[in-house]
Amino acid sequence: MEPSDALRDFRCSFYECLHRRGDALFELADAILSTDAAAPSPVHLSLQAAHRRGWGSFYAALSRGRIDAEVLRDMLVRHPLAGSGATPVYAVDTSVWPRCDAECSPERGYYYHPSRHSAGQPIVAGWAYQFVAQLNFVRESWTAPVDIERVLPAQDANEVATEQVRSFLLRWSSCEEGTATTPLFVFDAGYDPVKVQQGLEGCSCQILVRLRAGRRFYGDPSLCDPPEHIGRPRRHGPKMKCSDPSSWPEPSAEHVCEDTGYGAVRVRAWADLHPRVHNHAGRGTRGPLPIVVGTLVLVEVERLPRGERRREPRVLWLWWHGPEGTAPDLDLLWRSYVRRFDLEHTLRFLKQSMGWTTPRVRHPEQADRWTWLVVAAYTQLRLARARVADQRLPWERRYERSRLTPVRVHRVVSSLLVELSTPAKAPKPCGRSPGRPKGRLSGRAKRYPAIKTAA
Repeated sequence: MEPSDALRDFRCSFYECLHRRGDALFELADAILSTDAAAPSPVHLSLQAAHRRGWGSFYAALSRGRIDAEVLRDMLVRHPLAGSGATPVYAVDTSVWPRCDAECSPERGYYYHPSRHSAGQPIVAGWAYQFVAQLNFVRESWTAPVDIERVLPAQDANEVATEQVRSFLLRWSSCEEGTATTPLFVFDAGYDPVKVQQGLEGCSCQILVRLRAGRRFYGDPSLCDPPEHIGRPRRHGPKMKCSDPSSWPEPSAEHVCEDTGYGAVRVRAWADLHPRVHNHAGRGTRGPLPIVVGTLVLVEVERLPRGERRREPRVLWLWWHGPEGTAPDLDLLWRSYVRRFDLEHTLRFLKQSMGWTTPRVRHPEQADRWTWLVVAAYTQLRLARARVADQRLPWERRYERSRLTPVRVHRVVSSLLVELSTPAKAPKPCGRSPGRPKGRLSGRAKRYPAIKTAA
């Protein structure tokens, strides 16, 4: 599909996903695209030329609008990211929408935040959204979000992630019929490799999870000497401490390469290892705890890329698991985890340039609708990259059309929207709103304290 046709097809399909207050929601997404910087308040988006309705329709669309999220997810899968390679790679990560002082907003929880603090602790109260985005191996900051789910405070992020991956694989397999590729999902250190691997058991996918450097793993118990006395058979074999190189056995696979940014890269893998499970849902019941077998991967680099060379490079421990009978591609694994940080750039762009966390909505359902609008607008930016010309500032570097960043495309995409037109219907005058009846008070709003998940 040509870029213009792909963008026009996505806009028409996106409009069909908006069932209630669809015209106002669609023009709100166009208003997000039309402004090249985050508005100081969402109501300022109604001043854009793409938003032909009054400022009150903005709040009415978020409060009473309806978006078919399942159909929108199918649309995002049908527009993959160019340059992703033979094996599609997806990153899974969580980002927080801070709502610290919103005592009238329900379903808030306490989450870690790297820059904002509460009572001296790096935590905030708000809503957590889990993203699944496709990555590529081109040196750029573009990603393709394919699924978003709000994680409730009482939910486990590992269980929500496995459900997201399972539902995505069903949609992906229907679009990629006849292909024998196995997608790879990359997780950060906040996810439990045991829970993720157990939740995706039986799925045709690969997982790659970052581990902390002080963990211990065990090999096959048959490698140990038989016990002198008769008793319960061994469940854990030789111990391997990640912090003690003397306990490392011979690796089952090794890969050495040279990279322009990281210098000499050495990747080693140890197959058929398992961690000792301590915290499990079945603990306290009859029967032994499960043994989850996977591959431990160690990545060592000579230096960090330019801009980060003031820090000393650290070793990187990863946990890999794939379908039975498949071996890990070590060159793909370490490069995939390096590209995982592109999702961080996307989340920062959604917050700073597209105003994802700017609205101070009260209910989480309104936040869900706004999140889908922002993601749909970002996807239109990616599809419009090949159709717009670079409009750089005098002090900025000149880029080719194939290397335009999201900020550059966001700056000039409004002219392309005029060319494509809009499927939304023109607004109809409805007269002046009667407002609140005289003598009737709204009353005090109900308070919802943030939920603490820890005991």
